[in-house]
Amino acid sequence: MTIKDAPEEWRITATRTPFRGNKTSVRTDDVVMPDGTVVSRDYQVHPGSVAILALDDQDRVLVLRQYRHPVRQKLWEIPAGLLDVPGENPLHAAQRELYEEAHVKAEDWRVLTDLYTTPGGSDEAVRIFLARDLSEAEGERFEVSDEEADMELARVALGELTRGVFAGELHNNCLVVGVLALGAALAGDGVEALRPADAPWPARPFES
Repeated sequence: MTIKDAPEEWRITATRTPFRGNKTSVRTDDVVMPDGTVVSRDYQVHPGSVAILALDDQDRVLVLRQYRHPVRQKLWEIPAGLLDVPGENPLHAAQRELYEEAHVKAEDWRVLTDLYTTPGGSDEAVRIFLARDLSEAEGERFEVSDEEADMELARVALGELTRGVFAGELHNNCLVVGVLALGAALAGDGVEALRPADAPWPARPFES
């Protein structure tokens, strides 16, 4: 038996969009269940995201602290952002986000992992990249606003972040998944065995 997610789509008899926001919306689908009954399923429609676990030459991860209103907390996170343009190359989006949020560039990029953040209630797909060989970006710093204007940046040892995850002190899903995935990669076949930065992404197809 192969343990692998597979595409499948159950029949939809009706669909509507009761809410449209600036970046996301809520959709309601009437879905036919295996027994023939029809039930309504509400979910967030999301353009997708990228996140970057940027690792420096001292095995420190670049993290930022940002206020997240839905959970009423300031969370430590890794740089991340939306796929603003349909079909946008996720690597290009990740490079842009690393520059905008941290004014950093990286020479070595690999796919660390892909995930659905909350598949029971949203179609958001995230690709987490591993970025290495870091240096300061050229040019002016990107002008931030809103929650990002209060953002703090730090470089924290990978081991310290791992400890914080297991202690229940760090909760951002991309940070948690990224840190644990990198730890598993280092303990296994190494980062050289990770997928290339331009690996296909069926959840959010893109052009090279």
